[in-house]
Amino acid sequence: MQQQHNVQSIYQEGRIALAISALKKNQFQSVRQAAAAYKVDRKTLDRRLAGTTSRRDCEANSKRLTKQEEVVIVQHILDLDSRGFAPKLVFLRDMANQLLAARSARPVGKNWPENFVRRTPEVKTRYNRKDDYQRALCEDPRLYSHGLTWCAT
Repeated sequence: MQQQHNVQSIYQEGRIALAISALKKNQFQSVRQAAAAYKVDRKTLDRRLAGTTSRRDCEANSKRLTKQEEVVIVQHILDLDSRGFAPKLVFLRDMANQLLAARSARPVGKNWPENFVRRTPEVKTRYNRKDDYQRALCEDPRLYSHGLTWCAT
């Protein structure tokens, strides 16, 4: 259902763009005629002509961090991950709250880290599991990396 809704909204946006371009080329005498011809809502077409962007294309008002701050958090997460220290979601929330505290803004909510990970394609969460202690003691790193449980002592 969600995918079908996205396809319909893309077609709707395309019809709105066509109606706007037709109005700018003076192919229609009124907004009402263009809206009827392209089967779009007249008020929506009026708002777009006035410069309002579509809801899908604009930033949410409830986002607390700027784009640059989110980029900094992603870079920090990737830097920590490259060193072998994957941060937990709690630490992700702390990073965001430290950035917000620097400019005296309210802290993020309890679900913010999960939403951030969901909307950021560079970052993913995974479950960790404990390594077998005997495998960790193995001296040959090739055996350890291939997942073999046998090691010579």
